[in-house]
Amino acid sequence: MYEDDTSTHEERLKKAAGIFRQQATILVIMLALFWGLEVIDWLPGTNLDQYGIQPRTQRGLWHILTAPFLHVGFGHVASNSIPFLVMGWFVMLRGLDKFAAVTFITAIIGGLGIWVTGGPNSVHLGASILVFGYLGFLLLNSVFERSVTAITLTLATVLLYGSLIWGVLPMQPHVSWQGHLFGFIGGGIAAQFLARK
Repeated sequence: MYEDDTSTHEERLKKAAGIFRQQATILVIMLALFWGLEVIDWLPGTNLDQYGIQPRTQRGLWHILTAPFLHVGFGHVASNSIPFLVMGWFVMLRGLDKFAAVTFITAIIGGLGIWVTGGPNSVHLGASILVFGYLGFLLLNSVFERSVTAITLTLATVLLYGSLIWGVLPMQPHVSWQGHLFGFIGGGIAAQFLARK
């Protein structure tokens, strides 16, 4: 009987380790994509920033899907990297399917919000759209789901990144508060849509 219990415990550990490796692989690949694209953009003769969201232009509308992966310099990528990894992983703890859905919903709603409200002749880009989407999802998921796991992740998010909420306000010049605000709204909508009944 003891051997069976040990075997079951070992199987659970192996399964958990496999899930963690899968989650880490996805997040690291996405993060490597952010940095790799910025390296390419740094090379002479390249300008990937043009694929950011340009409000109320037909071209800018298509760039809703590319903007979250591009950044304005290495400092910009660096500032988004750790929050992306931490909150992205928190979202993944709710399931890979939820992570994919939250990422997609945030990118679309955040991008459309930027496209409609962004200043003329401006370009908006950066993974902060996703970061604020994950923030919105994690803060509001416990409101809609009310499970122990959701509440625990909300509390952890508040402790680590609660102060980011001020980023949705137009307080810093040359920072896309629209991306932060509508990314956050997108994450909140995803939280309501995906809440377990």
